[in-house]
Amino acid sequence: MAEANWYVVHTYSGYENKVKANIEKTIENRHLEEEILEVRVPMQDVVELKNGAKKTVQKKMFPGYVLINMVMNDDTWYVVRNTRGVTGFVGPGSKPVPLTEAEMKPLGIKTENISVDFAEGDTIAVVAGVWKDTVGVVQRMDFGKQTATINVELFGRETPVEISFAEVRKMS
Repeated sequence: MAEANWYVVHTYSGYENKVKANIEKTIENRHLEEEILEVRVPMQDVVELKNGAKKTVQKKMFPGYVLINMVMNDDTWYVVRNTRGVTGFVGPGSKPVPLTEAEMKPLGIKTENISVDFAEGDTIAVVAGVWKDTVGVVQRMDFGKQTATINVELFGRETPVEISFAEVRKMS
């Protein structure tokens, strides 16, 4: 099987999330989960000053672009290229060019896989990030995205939270 790479897709401005949703729906309908692994609209936290108050909001890092981790073949190219809102892949002519490791690093997207010593049903502790010092039971693991979903108590309710493998460790 060919190797998956990250590609950049150009979209109509403001259609990034619609394109992401449409591609994810097509992946599900055509059973392309093994070929199109992940679709992302990179976001960043920006502090805005409104009426004298600082407010942190999430803004798109690259308006008009969506990142896709996929195995490039005629099928996947056709699916992505013919998604409503997509104007094309970034690259010379109609040939998509994958992002290099150096280009991926500043985006915070890790391409190396992390091996883990826990599985679904295990209790893990979050050691970094927003949910640091939280303990939860692994409900689901996504090795493509390198994340684990755990339930945390939020406002008196069990809420599923997706956490990167790099931010957790198994409880002994």
